[in-house]
Amino acid sequence: MTALLLLATPVVPLLLLGALAVPAWRDRAAGLIWAAPLPGLACAVFATPDVALVADARLRLSLAIDSPGALLLGGASVLWCAVGVYARAYVAGPGFTRFAAWWLATLAGSLGVFVAADLVSFYLAFTLASLPAWGLVIHDRTAQAVRAGALYLLLAVLGEAALLAAFAVLAASAPGESLAIGDVLPAIGASPLRDVTIALLVTGFGLKAGLVPLHVWLPIAHPAAPMPASAVLSGAIIKAGVIGLLRFLPIGTTPAGWGEALVVVGFVTAFWGVALGIVQRNPKAVLAYSSVSQMGVVAAAFGMGIVGGMAATPMAVAFYALHHVLAKGALFLAVGVAAASGGAARALVLVPAVVLALGFGGLPLTGGWLAKEAVKAELGAGLVGLLAAVSAAGSTLLMLHFVRRLAFADDTAARPARAVVLPWLVVAAASVLLPWALFPGSLASVLAPDALLKALVPVLLGAALLLPLARWGARLPVPPEGDIIVLTRHLRGVAGRTGDALARAEAVLRTWPAAGLALLVLTLALGVALAAR
Repeated sequence: MTALLLLATPVVPLLLLGALAVPAWRDRAAGLIWAAPLPGLACAVFATPDVALVADARLRLSLAIDSPGALLLGGASVLWCAVGVYARAYVAGPGFTRFAAWWLATLAGSLGVFVAADLVSFYLAFTLASLPAWGLVIHDRTAQAVRAGALYLLLAVLGEAALLAAFAVLAASAPGESLAIGDVLPAIGASPLRDVTIALLVTGFGLKAGLVPLHVWLPIAHPAAPMPASAVLSGAIIKAGVIGLLRFLPIGTTPAGWGEALVVVGFVTAFWGVALGIVQRNPKAVLAYSSVSQMGVVAAAFGMGIVGGMAATPMAVAFYALHHVLAKGALFLAVGVAAASGGAARALVLVPAVVLALGFGGLPLTGGWLAKEAVKAELGAGLVGLLAAVSAAGSTLLMLHFVRRLAFADDTAARPARAVVLPWLVVAAASVLLPWALFPGSLASVLAPDALLKALVPVLLGAALLLPLARWGARLPVPPEGDIIVLTRHLRGVAGRTGDALARAEAVLRTWPAAGLALLVLTLALGVALAAR
C-alpha cells in the first residue's frame, strides 16, 4: 500500500494533466483539480515512513517519505485540495482550463518533493514545483503579471542552476552508483568542494523559501497572481525550499559554521520582512513579506539545530512550517473572500482573520503559538531567544497591519459565493486544529500559566506598536514591491558615476610616488563599482 501511495502522490496530478489534452475529457479533468492532492494526503496519513519504492532501477528513481516530509505533505495536500475548490469558483470562464494545466503541473512537483528520495527524482519534482508556477503568476495577463512572471522565471532558473551544480558534485562524490539522498550526503563531508556544494544548496533552496536577499520574487509575484495561486505559492510551494534544507543539510554532519550562517540569514530575513511589510498598502504584498519573515524564523531555528546538534530539530521545523502552510494559505483566501464582502459580511471575515494573524505572533491557544513552542528548544534562550521574541512582536504588528489593510479595502455590497467561503473556512480551521492534534511536544508544559504569560508578552508588545503605526505610518516611505531589485537598478547609475570619478582620480594619482599601490587600490575599487552595473 505504501508503494502505491508514494507513486500516486505525484503521478495522479500528472495523469489529470494528460487528460486535459483530450477534448472529450478536458472539462471533467479540469473540474477535478481539487481531488488531485488526495493521494498525497493519504500518503501522509497511511504510508509507512522510510520504506522506499524504487520506481526505476535503471534511472535510479526512488520514492520514500519520512516524518518531517509526512507533516509537510499532509498540510500541503489539505491546502491544495481546499484551494482547488476555491479556484474553480474564483477563476471562472474559458481560461480555467489553461489555469488548471499549470496548476496540475505545479501540484505534481509541489507534492513530489516530499516523497522524492534520490537526486534525480528530487530535482525533477523541484523543477515541476518551480517552473510551471510561472503560468499561474501570469494568468491574468496584465502588464504587472507579465513583469512579475518574467522575474519569477528568471530567479527560478537561477535557483535550478544552483541546485543542478550542487547535485552534480554530490553525484560525483558518491562512493557507488546509488543516487539515493541518504547514500550521497555522507560523502560530501570529505569532498574538497564541501562548502561550495553547501553554498549552492543554500542558494537554491533559500531562493525558493524566500530568504533575503533571494526573496524578491515573493512580494512581486503574489500581488500579481490570482488569489488561489498566491495561496499555494506562499503556503505550499515555498516549502519545497524548506524540505530541501531539511533533507540536504542533515543535523550532525552539516558544519556548525553553516548553521550559524543560517541563523544570521534567518534573523535578517525575519526582520527585513517585518520592516518592509508594515509600510505596504496591498494586503497581498503584506502577506508576501510576512512569508519572507516567517521563513526567516524557520531558517534561524534550523540553523540553531545544526549548531546544537539537535536531532529533534527537523520535526520541530517541519511542524512550524506546517502551521505556515495552512494559516498563510487561509489568509490569502481571506483576501479574496473579503474583496467580495461588504458590511456585516466583511466584519465576519475579519474575525477569523484576526485570530490567524495573531497566531503568527504566538497568541496562546492558536496554532501559531504551538508552532513557536515547537521550536522553543532552538530559539528559546539567550540572545537568540531575545531576537525570536522581538521577531514575534514584529510579526504581530505586521499581521495586525494586514488586518487593517483588509478592513479598509474597497467596500462592496456583494456577498461572497459559498464555493469560496467554505474552502477558506476549512483551511482556517485546519490551521488551528491540526497543530493541536500533531504537536510533537508535551501540551501540559506549554499550557502552564507562566508559559502562557511569557508567550503573550510579544503579542501585547506588537499590538501596542499598532497605534503609532496607524497614526504615523502614512508618513513612512513605501518601498516598491521587490525592494532590492529596485534598489539595484538605482545603484547602477551610482556605480557608473562612481566609476567615472575613480578613473579621474587614478589619472591624478598616477603622478604620485606611490603610484603602483594607488593603481592597485583604484583598480580593485573600480572593479567593485563596475560589478554593480
